[in-house]
Parts: sequence; C-alpha cells; structure tokens
Amino acid sequence: MSENILKVENIIKNYASGDETLNILRGINFQLEEGKSAAISGQSGSGKSTLLNIIGGLDRCDEGKVYIGSEEITSLSEKEMSLYRSKKVGFIFQFHYLLKDFTALENIMLPAFIAGINKKNAMETAKSLLADVRLEDRSSHFPSQLSGGERQRVAVARSMVNDPSIILADEPTGNLDPQNSEIVSQLLYEGAKKRGKTLIVVTHDQKVASKANVQLILETGKLAEEAQA
Repeated sequence: MSENILKVENIIKNYASGDETLNILRGINFQLEEGKSAAISGQSGSGKSTLLNIIGGLDRCDEGKVYIGSEEITSLSEKEMSLYRSKKVGFIFQFHYLLKDFTALENIMLPAFIAGINKKNAMETAKSLLADVRLEDRSSHFPSQLSGGERQRVAVARSMVNDPSIILADEPTGNLDPQNSEIVSQLLYEGAKKRGKTLIVVTHDQKVASKANVQLILETGKLAEEAQA
C-alpha cells in the first residue's frame, strides 16, 4: 500500500490589508499518496496559489503543518527551506521562466548544476526528460526559437531534473491555446506517473483537472469538495 508523501494539517494563512485581515486559507486538511496526482481548482482569490506556495516552501502558513514524507517542512529554517525547495520540489509556473541565453537542454540542466550534480549525469537526465516531452530534436534551440507550448514543455522537463519528491504546477497551461494545453497537461501527468512523482496542479481548466487522481475545490479558503477520480 502506498504511503502518504504529502500531509497537510489545518493550514491557516491570513494577510493584513490596511485595517482588515484577509483570511486566505481557513483550515486546510488533505493527504496525497506517493505517485498520485491532485488538481486544485476554485475561483480567483480562493487561496489556490497560496496553498501551493506553502507546500512548496515559497510562503509560510500562520498555523498548521505540512509534511513531505516524515519531514515537517513548516518548521524549517530559511536555509533548510531553501535546500528543501532545491532537492525535494519541482516547480512549474504559468510563465516558463526559461533563461533566454541558454538552450532548451541547458535550461533543463541548470537546476541540476546548482544542486551539485556533475555535468555528465545532468546532461543524460536532461536528454531523457527532453525525450519524455517529445522535444529531443529541439535540444539546441533557444527559448526564442521555440513556440509557447514547446517552452512550457521544457519547463515541465526542468521541474523533474533533480528527481524531486513532489512536483507543484501553478496554472501550467494558463497561457496556452486549447491544443497546446492538452499536449502540455498530458505530458505533465504522463511524465510524473512514469517517474513516480507526486503531482499537484492548480488550474482553472476542468480538462486539466480531470486528469488528476484527486480533485480538490477551494472555496473562500476552505476545501469544498474532494472527489476520487
């Protein structure tokens, strides 16, 4: 039986806005098994990206705990959190954030260099990931020579280069047309499954959400529904 790779316990997050306190997340609880996928949907402002950022160590909650495996990440120091982000988490955002002066292959390799992986191993892994997203013939192309969908496919491959425990994707198809959205989302889910990665996708697109094992809906900072796919 699979173990829970992710456990979120009573996450609360507030922001001060002038004299007001905005309750962004109001007690979020859920678990996700290793190698499974979850989609988080909801209206703008419902707290989706905030929840993803807390799980990814880009933001901190006011109350509650997040466990990745047996490690409670919510109590990590800033230095430990930085190490957690580089070693345990793969990020994909709505914008690809590829470096314009590096080729597709080099963009995928870069996080591995930063993590201290030697050049040969990093290149082998990057080439394998490029093949997974069907861009092996674009390895020497720069971002300006790639289409929007191809750039986002490179970003998908880059998110997996450090063999993370969990991949977090925030509106990964938000800037794409329907055809490219379908291609990118399919490759993302397939790649995560092939490599045994736990995947969480924040999306407004029901077609993208429907590919996940678990669908979560946030309404004004609380989970409204959980449906097993």
